[in-house]
Amino acid sequence: MFQILGLIVVGLIIGALARLITPGKQRMSILATMLLGVVGAVIGGLIADWLGVGEIFELNFWGFVFAVIAALLLVGFAEGLSGRNRRAVR
Repeated sequence: MFQILGLIVVGLIIGALARLITPGKQRMSILATMLLGVVGAVIGGLIADWLGVGEIFELNFWGFVFAVIAALLLVGFAEGLSGRNRRAVR
């Protein structure tokens, strides 16, 4: 239970960092930011585990770095999709 709560809190932080680093203005809700951050945290944990430098539910430097990179890519992808949908409506 605490691992899931911790993952949500870390995901919110990672999602917020990814939005701060991503250039331009993002039109995402806090919920979308949190979800992308949690997915980024899981992906970062999996990559760290795969490389042998951490575990998925372990908060460490490399897992955090990989999580932020994954969240950056996810935020950019989500913005690309939403931008494409806004242009199609206009």
